[in-house]
Amino acid sequence: MCGIGPFITIPIMVATMGGPQAIVGWIVGAVLAMADGLVWAELGAAMPGSGGTYVYLREAFQYRTGKLMPFLFIWTVMLTIPLLMSTGIIGMVEYLGFFFPHMGWLTVHLVSVLACVLVTFLLYRRIESIRSISIALWVIMLLSVAAVSAASFSDFDPHLAFTFPAGAFGGHFLVGLGAGLIIGIYDYLGYFTTAYMGDELRDPGKTMPRSIIISVFAMMVVYLILNVGVMGVLPWQEVAHSTSIASVVVERNWGRLAASVVTVLIIVTAFASVFAGLLGGSRVPYQAAHDRVFMSVFGRLHKKYAFPHVALLTMGVVMAVGTFFDLTEVINMLLAATILVQSLAQIVALVVLRQRQPGLKRPYRQWLYPLPCVVALAGWIYVYASASRLSIILSGCWIVAGLVVFFVWARINRSWPYAPVEIREAYAEGA
Repeated sequence: MCGIGPFITIPIMVATMGGPQAIVGWIVGAVLAMADGLVWAELGAAMPGSGGTYVYLREAFQYRTGKLMPFLFIWTVMLTIPLLMSTGIIGMVEYLGFFFPHMGWLTVHLVSVLACVLVTFLLYRRIESIRSISIALWVIMLLSVAAVSAASFSDFDPHLAFTFPAGAFGGHFLVGLGAGLIIGIYDYLGYFTTAYMGDELRDPGKTMPRSIIISVFAMMVVYLILNVGVMGVLPWQEVAHSTSIASVVVERNWGRLAASVVTVLIIVTAFASVFAGLLGGSRVPYQAAHDRVFMSVFGRLHKKYAFPHVALLTMGVVMAVGTFFDLTEVINMLLAATILVQSLAQIVALVVLRQRQPGLKRPYRQWLYPLPCVVALAGWIYVYASASRLSIILSGCWIVAGLVVFFVWARINRSWPYAPVEIREAYAEGA
C-alpha cells in the first residue's frame, strides 16, 4: 500500500526473513510487480477507462460463464479494499503509540474503530474530486521518506546493515522469501493505477508499460534505501520488534522533536490514504450494480448528496472489523483473495481475449509474450502457497460464499446459468 506501507512493513519483512536479507523480498517483489504490470498494461490499453479488472473479466469470461467472474471480483473487492484500508488504520494507531506508548489492547482497538467511524463520517457526503488529497498525500509521504532516509544515513553503520546472520541464505530462505514476498507485493500495490487511465493517455501503447515499470522501479529504490538505512541504525533484531520504526530511527539520530514531527507526518499520510482509498473503493460496487453485474442495493445513491452510501457503509464496517486482526494476517487475507479472483484471473483473461477477440485494438501488446504472463503466474502461485493457513481458508470461504450469492442473484435476475449467456464485445464493437 503506497502511503504508509514503507513505514509499517520493514519490521515485518525483517522478522519474516530473519535479517538484513529482507532486501531480497523487495527486489523479487518488484520483478513480480513488473511482470504483472505488463498484464495490466495490455488489458488497460485495449480497454481504457475506470472499470479496470471488472471490465477485463467481463469481456474475457462472458462466453462461458456470463457475469460470474466480474460478480466474484466485485464481491471480493467488498472484502479486499476495506482490508487494505484496515492496514492503514492499524499502521496509524501503531505510530500513535509513539506518543502514547502505554495504550492497552482495548484502547488500541477503540481508537482504531473510532478512526474508521471518522473516515466514514467524513466521506458521508458528495466529494467531487480527490486530486488535491492525492497530491497532498504524495507530498507528505515523500517528505516523510526523505526525512527518515536522511536521519538513517546521518549516522549509518555499514556493519549493522550488511552483516547477515548465520544461515541467512540456507534451506529456510525460500520459505521466508515466500512469506516476505507477500509483504513486498503489498508495498507495491498501486503500481497498476496507470492502467485505469488509458483513455487519458496520449500514447497508451508506450506510456502505460513505461509508467508502470518506472513506478515499480521507483518504489523499489525507495524501499531499498529505507530498509538499508534503517538496518544501519539499529540491530535487525530490534528492527523486527518495532511498531513505529521510522519514529525510532529519527529519534535515535535526530532527537525526540524531529521524531515527533515525522510521526505526525506519517499519521497524516495514513489517514489521508485511507480516506482517498475508501472514497474510490466505494464507487467500484456502485458502478457494477449500475451495469447490472452486481447486487442492485449497491447501486443506490444517497437521496440528498447522491453518493453510493450503501457501499460506503458496508466497506466502513468491514474496515473496522479488519482492525481487530494482526497486521500481517490482514495483509495475507487481502492478498490471498486478490490473487485468486484478480491476479490469476487477469492473466487468463489476457490469453482468452487474444484468442476470442483477435481484432481488439491493442495499442500495447505485451513484450516477450507469454514470458511476463508465465513469470506473473508462477509468482502469484508461489505467493498464494506461502500465505498463512487462516488467510487461505478465509479467502476460500469468502469466494465460496460469493458463488452461492451469485447463483441466488442470477436466478432472481434470470441470468446465466438460468438463461443463455449474453455476449457483447463492447470494445471490439467500438474498435
